[in-house]
Amino acid sequence: MFCPRCGSSQSEDLKFCKVCGANLYAVRQAVDARQTEGKIDWNKTWVADMLLSGEEAQRRKNEIERQAGLTPAVKRYNEIKAGVITGSVGVALMIFLFVFMQGIILSGHVTHDTAEILSRIWVAGVIPLLVGFSLLVNGVFISKKMVELASQKQLDAPDRDAGPHALGPADTTEFTPANFSVTEQTTKHLRGSGQR
Repeated sequence: MFCPRCGSSQSEDLKFCKVCGANLYAVRQAVDARQTEGKIDWNKTWVADMLLSGEEAQRRKNEIERQAGLTPAVKRYNEIKAGVITGSVGVALMIFLFVFMQGIILSGHVTHDTAEILSRIWVAGVIPLLVGFSLLVNGVFISKKMVELASQKQLDAPDRDAGPHALGPADTTEFTPANFSVTEQTTKHLRGSGQR
């Protein structure tokens, strides 16, 4: 074995270097620990997530959404908002294409056949308009039923988070909520100190 400090050759059974006194035992432990850490735990990789059953994957997805605060009602409002935005983009695209193509046609540098095609290009804006309308209909009517079903399911299920100190099941795949910041709520006591 070579000493990492002075580079001299030492026998394997020595605990300390004869030349500089470096701790060779600690060096051997560090080298051995690095070799054993090279093993991969496939259960903690994306491969394990990919091989999950449909039911387990859905359960994990629901748990992640619950931790993020994505309730069915929030999803519904996000869907309605996406419908309004997409529909508005469709209307804006139709107006822009109509005005732009009419400008090209009125410039006089376009043949009659090309002018006929350009005058109808604004119809391309109908696609995002219909997608936005579909999202609105889905958010207003269909997702409303999903929210009602989810709230009914919560009423039927026992409340796992009954108290602040309630313990959940011994499920090692359960996600624990994390605080958003280390410093969050640490300066709360300073608000009242200026009033004294």
